[in-house]
Amino acid sequence: MKKVFPIVILTAFLISCKKEIKTETASSSLPNIVFIFTDDLGYGDLGCFGATDILTPNIDRMAEEGIKFTNFLSASPVCSPSRAGLLTGRMPQRMGINQVFFPESFTGMDPEEITFAEVLKGKGYQTAIVGKWHLGHREKFLPLNQGFDSYYGIPYSNDMESVVYMKDNEVDSIQVNQRYTTQTYTHKSLEFIDQAAGSPFLLYLAHNMPHVPIYASPAFEGTSQRGLYGDVIQEIDWSIGQILKKLEEKDLLENTLIVFSSDNGPWLVMEDHGGSAGPLREGKQFTFEGGVRVPTVAMWKGKIDPGQVYEDLATQMDWFPTFSKLVGAEIPQDRAIDGKDLSAVLFENGYREGDDFIYYMGADQRAYQQDGWKIKRPFRGFQGAPWMRGVPAHDTLLFNLRLDPGETNNLAKENPEKLAQMMRAMDLAVQQLGPLPPSLVVRGAQDNSHYEYLNQKRQKE
Repeated sequence: MKKVFPIVILTAFLISCKKEIKTETASSSLPNIVFIFTDDLGYGDLGCFGATDILTPNIDRMAEEGIKFTNFLSASPVCSPSRAGLLTGRMPQRMGINQVFFPESFTGMDPEEITFAEVLKGKGYQTAIVGKWHLGHREKFLPLNQGFDSYYGIPYSNDMESVVYMKDNEVDSIQVNQRYTTQTYTHKSLEFIDQAAGSPFLLYLAHNMPHVPIYASPAFEGTSQRGLYGDVIQEIDWSIGQILKKLEEKDLLENTLIVFSSDNGPWLVMEDHGGSAGPLREGKQFTFEGGVRVPTVAMWKGKIDPGQVYEDLATQMDWFPTFSKLVGAEIPQDRAIDGKDLSAVLFENGYREGDDFIYYMGADQRAYQQDGWKIKRPFRGFQGAPWMRGVPAHDTLLFNLRLDPGETNNLAKENPEKLAQMMRAMDLAVQQLGPLPPSLVVRGAQDNSHYEYLNQKRQKE
């Protein structure tokens, strides 16, 4: 470990003692931030990313009046790790978060992690999360211990046991009609904007949809050309329209950064309920681009030049340092921050620092991207299961993503020098991460000896 000068150590100590950070009085010049996150939305599910059978005029408006990212990568192809990476700016593997949490999990994201909500709260922001949390549902892991002033939503995926609405740290309702979940989240978000207007605020709206099981309210059923899945996306787009309208009514649109994205790619095994990766290969649970590259747009009227398209690499982890820079907050020095500041991209038509990315699925490092090239380690294949599509085995793969984002043309054999260079770069990048903690245990082993005993007893009889 490198030596650190005493003043840096002191700074790191103060940052790490999160509960003792003194909250500054917010400046009226600080911008509001609205971050809208969907669950399992595919790259091919929005009009501005090529969909013709789903209408998304409000998301399309954000792209037209702001910036569209075409090579934006999530921290993981599955839910909990991707959300941990988003909120902290850190690779989830650094936190041992390699799998999704369950209602029976005793673990969650360590409260000592620093989220962008804590950074903003330290600058005097009002902070709220509405929607899915999925980073641990026991009280010590809930949003109020991670910088949020209020929370309303389902604390994990909507297909898990005992779906409930939580309000702050308590269960608000065990009667959850998911046909109205998007409506409920929208109304809660609008209430927060009404209440918070007048001081800087952060709204993190994390929709449970379109994660299966999917539901649309009666007003949106049958409105799209792609069945119920399309109806769900069109209702989410309506929700975004309501938020934009509210910000306009409050005269806040010119002082609000709005970001829209997804936690990972579409759950393709769910067929017509699982979305589309568009031109990309595979989806959720895979480190092909369809599982990790997510549709992302950002808008800030008068600050982000309209109609921008950014084609170079950017990641979900970049929002943490970007928001910190935006509000003049110090980046923590006592831990690795993997994200890069996107300010030059958003406001100067510039470029993000760095052009590489390590792809993990769980604790397994499976691929690496650098300067538009991507290498994938050999894969033994998967026969398929109700929760994951079957895929054939493959040897080492090499793609030029700038020419072939769909990863259809393996260039490994015809480019042995490039293959060797990418292999060395990948191994070095993984080595530079240093030791990673063990994976958090999200489910304990079940003792089924009682069933085995009965089966053996019945066989004897």
